[in-house]
Amino acid sequence: MSADWSQPIDCGNIPNTDSNFDVIVVGGGPSGSSAASFAAMAGHKVLLLEKATYPRDKTCGDAVGGSAMRIVTELGVRPMIEGTPLFRVDSIIFSGPGKNTTVKIDLPADQVKDRTAGYSLPRLQFDYMMFKRATELILENGGSIIQNFTVRDIHVDGVENEQRITGVSGIIGGNRSGNEPLTFHAPLTVGAGGFNCPVAKTITETCHNEPMRDNDHYIAAYREYWEMEHDGDVGAIEIHFIGGKLANGYFWIFPVSDKIANVGCGMVINDMNKMNTKLRELQAWCINESEQFSERFANCKMIEGTDKGHLIPCGSPRKNAPSYQPRRFAMAGAACVGDASSWVDPLSGEGLHQGLLSGKMLIPHFRETRGGDSLEFSSESAHEYQVEMWGKLGPVLSNSFKLQKLVRKKWLLNWLLRKAAKDNKRGKAIRNQLELAVSTKSGQADMASTWQLLKMVLF
Repeated sequence: MSADWSQPIDCGNIPNTDSNFDVIVVGGGPSGSSAASFAAMAGHKVLLLEKATYPRDKTCGDAVGGSAMRIVTELGVRPMIEGTPLFRVDSIIFSGPGKNTTVKIDLPADQVKDRTAGYSLPRLQFDYMMFKRATELILENGGSIIQNFTVRDIHVDGVENEQRITGVSGIIGGNRSGNEPLTFHAPLTVGAGGFNCPVAKTITETCHNEPMRDNDHYIAAYREYWEMEHDGDVGAIEIHFIGGKLANGYFWIFPVSDKIANVGCGMVINDMNKMNTKLRELQAWCINESEQFSERFANCKMIEGTDKGHLIPCGSPRKNAPSYQPRRFAMAGAACVGDASSWVDPLSGEGLHQGLLSGKMLIPHFRETRGGDSLEFSSESAHEYQVEMWGKLGPVLSNSFKLQKLVRKKWLLNWLLRKAAKDNKRGKAIRNQLELAVSTKSGQADMASTWQLLKMVLF
């Protein structure tokens, strides 16, 4: 099945103001599209609100891992994805700042063979197809979709512990359009508006007086597309902890075709602020001056207009969280998914799987009242959803946070990668463990254990 991501998406008629829905989803990225799709598949009448107009770009590393692909397949999007240009990922290359620290980790051969190991493709394509599929499912179940819609107000009823979110108001075309505001109501409002989501702000800051942003757990990231030749459309994505001016950050090269790669760097915001630098400058240093990459990029060309930065809210555990981990992301009448609920892996920067999963896991908590005469998302439902999500993702994200701290110890990282790079029994054993770490939860847990690392290297 071929797919064209360049055409406008017909979303049908605009609903009247004061219309009622079962579920309102604020944000039509992958996480919002996932929540909206699963809600529609469950028979709910959904309103999906997106501030942009598709097709639209989204700054990201562009990788779609195997775990994300399983949910994509469940939603019926995989045939569309495979009908577009993409890069099939069969391995991951890691490197440290020292010499002889480059290690290639092959993904499980069976996953590569059946095309479930993952892909790398521009979010311009991926997000379009997720939104298009959500639109189909929503319209089939009597719902509505509005693009170019700016949410201005989140409606909150009640006081103190009895507060409940009941809907939203906003304007088509933005605040300067001159259009009349529209208001919509629902027993469940889903925040899927990214790191600055208005629903998330209302839940955390307005209703519970809790912080939404913590710069120790936010990564600033910067991306450019480069014309770079690759050997076909199957191969490795690369993550490099190269040191130097990027000592506490990482540099990535993710091919998205045989001729183009997504190239970027990321760093925890507080670390970047201490250095008083900008990611654009760090990216330029990596490409033009670093010993590892300056020669490689000498004959490559950046595609004009593709330089963009963004913020990534990580799912690492907060040391003194006022309520839920990683932060509060649900209350009566509302819940958040994806970046709006802070689920990005603090080591790899990967958040797509967590975003799709949160959309899937949320909907079963939206259910009929005890009398069975209506639907509700109660404070008890909010509590259950938050506990279930952290129970599902918390161990992995906590391990990644430990690994994030580990890679800052450059001597240890160099030591481990040098051992892994060697073509001997011990090197093979370490590479096998690294393969497990990138493909299984148990493998990642072992990698987060200092004892396990020492055991691999010394015994």
